[in-house]
Amino acid sequence: MDDDIPEPQDGTPFATKFFTLLHRYRKLLIRFFWIPVLTVALGVGIQWWLLRHAPPTFESTGRMIVNVKLSIPSANVYNEELDNFFGTQAALMQSDSVVQRVRARLQAANLPPSPVSLSVNPVPKTSIFNLQAMGPNAEYTQAYLQATMDEYIKLKKELLSTATTATQSVMEEELKQMALELGICKQELINYQTSNSVVLLEPNGGNSAAERLSTLNQELADKRSELQLLKTLTLDQNLERIQNIFGPTVYPSPSNAVSQPGSAWITNGTSASPGGEAATPANLGKFEEAYLTTKQELDLLRGHRDELTNNLLPTAGEIIELDKEIALHERLLVIFRTESEEQLRNRQHTLELEIQDLQRQVSEWEAKALDVSKKLADYDALKENRQRLQMQYDQLEANLQTLDVNKGIGQESVTILEPASIAVHVSLQGRKYLVMAGLLGLVLAGGILLFINGLNDRPGSFAELQDLFDLPVLGQIPNIKSKNRGSAAILKLDDDRYPMKESYRSLRSAFLYKDALKGNPQSHPKSIVITSAGPNDGKSMTAANFAITLAQGGARVLLIDADLRRGVLHKHFQTAEGPGLTEVLAGECPWNSVVVQTEFPNLWLMPAGDASRYQSSNLFARSGPFLAEVADYYDFCILDTVPIMVADDVLSLAPHADALIMVVRAGFTSGRVALAALDLLRLRRINVVGLVFNAIPAGTGDYHNYQYKEYYA
Repeated sequence: MDDDIPEPQDGTPFATKFFTLLHRYRKLLIRFFWIPVLTVALGVGIQWWLLRHAPPTFESTGRMIVNVKLSIPSANVYNEELDNFFGTQAALMQSDSVVQRVRARLQAANLPPSPVSLSVNPVPKTSIFNLQAMGPNAEYTQAYLQATMDEYIKLKKELLSTATTATQSVMEEELKQMALELGICKQELINYQTSNSVVLLEPNGGNSAAERLSTLNQELADKRSELQLLKTLTLDQNLERIQNIFGPTVYPSPSNAVSQPGSAWITNGTSASPGGEAATPANLGKFEEAYLTTKQELDLLRGHRDELTNNLLPTAGEIIELDKEIALHERLLVIFRTESEEQLRNRQHTLELEIQDLQRQVSEWEAKALDVSKKLADYDALKENRQRLQMQYDQLEANLQTLDVNKGIGQESVTILEPASIAVHVSLQGRKYLVMAGLLGLVLAGGILLFINGLNDRPGSFAELQDLFDLPVLGQIPNIKSKNRGSAAILKLDDDRYPMKESYRSLRSAFLYKDALKGNPQSHPKSIVITSAGPNDGKSMTAANFAITLAQGGARVLLIDADLRRGVLHKHFQTAEGPGLTEVLAGECPWNSVVVQTEFPNLWLMPAGDASRYQSSNLFARSGPFLAEVADYYDFCILDTVPIMVADDVLSLAPHADALIMVVRAGFTSGRVALAALDLLRLRRINVVGLVFNAIPAGTGDYHNYQYKEYYA
């Protein structure tokens, strides 16, 4: 069953927070309405007094323009940053350097000093400055503006002259240093050319070592390929490959050749003798040639025997002679083959030795080629460095000459377009200043109200209460005042304060079914302490009305006035003050003798009694057996106690009770005090089941019971 219970969502919706905050500031503004009225009146009054006593103001204007310059190639060294040009010039005109120059100039002209305000504004999409000077003296204001423009131009000329001189000095020093570096670089190049072959280092000289290395690598690759083929192919395949390389061999045929043992074949009347055409390639070895020749003769003999066999018997003399010849050639073929294979192995060995020698040569020439390449790179680097230094030297020398030319060319970037005009009287815009003063007063009032709100930690709405405490809020009780302007009365049998009645019914339901959600509807606490952090939070009224509502629901309820210092429940129910709880805990009388039946069915009251003779905290230490005995006779026992922060009574009584409910009064209970009280309760492991938000004013942002009065008719 526990898995089916929905968990409450954390956090407060933004809209709720917004309207709660809006309502809080609205109440704050209503309460302290005199603060914005006072600050606005003070600001407007001060500004009005200043305007009334302000001296007359005179205004003089002037205009300056950015120069139109000729584009002279030889006079292009001077340049100014144009990204922030106008802002820079305006700041320079208003700088202390210009102001001091202007004041000294006017003082030398025997003009009495007077305060002047200067503003510089560039005209949009133009290169024109508008200057405006305002002061109480007409002559001084005009002279101040004109002197500002003149001294500004003089200052710029001085800055330019200083910058030019400094730049020229730096450039001359750099030119000397660069000439020294260029001489060193030239000497290094000469020394390098002297110690190395100039022919090899020239661009067209080439790198013979690299060419020789390429030839050796190609030859080495050919030798390796030849060796790989010799190792891979058989004797016959190698001889066939050699034949294909050097041309086909002319073979004799049985039709035009006659074979004699030990003699050469005669081909077309030509002998294989040195004087005739060779039947095998000339590059073959002696045994390889003999092997090929014997193999060819053997093939011809076998072919001739096959022809004779078709016409003669195998015992014929001619066939017998051919068989002997064939046997002889077969033996010779084996001998020649063995010798040819030996020659082939010798050739492989020779190739391996040649490859090793080529590898040695390749290594030597690689080192030579690398050395030549390094020298070429060093030579090129020296030449490039010399060329770079020469170009820099030539450019710097040209710039220095151009700088000398620029000295005689005017470089003022801003000049006077219109001199300072005659100062005229201007009237201040009093209405604008008064409005600004009023707005400033409103801003000040807002700051004061924000400061006051920051000091106020009293929760005034349900959302603020949730943000401040982590306990569930069991009920929200509206603030309904008594018609006779006295203290509000408890609920009556025929009470027409429907919002209050419904609020306490909601409190009763929340309390009864809070534990029923856990699957145990009979596990609700029976003895409940009702208290608050401080006095005047409405705990006694809450305890009485809560007990009345429980009794009206059919439960047997005992309401105990456990506030032994200032108990008031007997006044609400119009009963005698004693004897009561004090006498019961002191053992002077049994508890059932002091219980009083109220006008509400199922509701009994036990007054506080006379506690002047006892220490209340000592009495509450004995309350455990008493509460256990009372629980057998009543469904609920509601105890109204002293506020937590006032005395230790609650902290002595609450551990013997089943639960505790703390009352928080809207806009009255201090948040930090309430949190401190809860900390005291938690230290003693007291079961605080929830809060009651009491005395909520009408119109609070998140309390809406007042909006549905027609449902109570």
